[in-house]
Amino acid sequence: MRVLHIITGLAAGGAEQQLLLTIRHLPPGIDCEVATLSNPGSVAAALRAEGVRVHHLAMRGNRDLGVLPRLIRLIRHGRYDAVHTHLYRAGLYGRLAARLAGVRVVLATEHSLHAGTIEGRPVSAGVKSLYLAAERLGSTTVAVSRQVAGTLADWGVPGQRVAVLPNGIEAGRLRHDEPERSALRARLRRELGLPEQAFVVGAVGRLVPGKRFEVLAEALTRLPDQVRLLVVGEGPERDRLTRAAGPRAVLTGERADVPELLTAMDVLAAPSVEETFGLAVLEGLAAGLPVLHSGCPALEELPADAAPGARKLASTADAYREALLDLATARPVGPLPRPPAVAHYDIVHTAARLGELYQRLGRRGAPALAEREI
Repeated sequence: MRVLHIITGLAAGGAEQQLLLTIRHLPPGIDCEVATLSNPGSVAAALRAEGVRVHHLAMRGNRDLGVLPRLIRLIRHGRYDAVHTHLYRAGLYGRLAARLAGVRVVLATEHSLHAGTIEGRPVSAGVKSLYLAAERLGSTTVAVSRQVAGTLADWGVPGQRVAVLPNGIEAGRLRHDEPERSALRARLRRELGLPEQAFVVGAVGRLVPGKRFEVLAEALTRLPDQVRLLVVGEGPERDRLTRAAGPRAVLTGERADVPELLTAMDVLAAPSVEETFGLAVLEGLAAGLPVLHSGCPALEELPADAAPGARKLASTADAYREALLDLATARPVGPLPRPPAVAHYDIVHTAARLGELYQRLGRRGAPALAEREI
């Protein structure tokens, strides 16, 4: 089965990384290529390094209608059995191009949708109308959580057009045996300028307002000198966050070695209240870290005992300062046991379920399952 994934860009973001992991772990017999409308960044390089063909459409902006005939030609020439879009702009242009090219199976994964925002931006009446018009061109919309499925229902998307298929984490790569973990921890702390005995608060994600990393920066200024902040990611909030956190913070920028960088941390903190899944939280748990978070739908949709190492807090500097001070004082020794939530969201399982969905839609040429997890 030949599948073309269309995505808005391929810089290092959650949706982009999820696409990389999914393609890496899809079952045999599914041949994937990727088309990026713009910004073929580090994830494009990673895909190419693994032998995945990546097409760059060189789209100049949201209203560059010239991308549509280029997409149609690409889809017709590639003779794909299915087209799968990711993110808002790709969903608009990709679903329309797929239909005009005669593709019968057209999916879209909704990675970041809330009642009033999509991909961190406010939803206007025009944006919502365009979204719903494009959605009707597809066979199925895949929601990464039941929360997203609920928002789609509130927007008027029929339940029989929605399939809930959660994101996944590469659990096997996120855990290191001793002494490998100790060696990585020591080496990375030296490279990053973090003292060996420091208590390191970690955060992973795009440096955008919705991640609320400024909460951690403010908390840091009211914690003992031994506490340091390590932020992995890049984005427009970098300068502001650097000023707010001061000299005890290290901002690494975009990195491909997140599983290794997690070994340099003593706790993972995620103060965002706008998550539609919560990949960073799950990655922290998989690495054996205690986790403080302010919103993780992936955990909230599981039994309470699925992630004993995670604690939910109000997204305020006071709440994080108090919790971090407790952890820094207690100084947990060694990684925590891997909780059930990690196995539940292993990418090996979620990619296999996506492969089953492709095959089912290919046979039926019809909508998927009625708002139930597959």
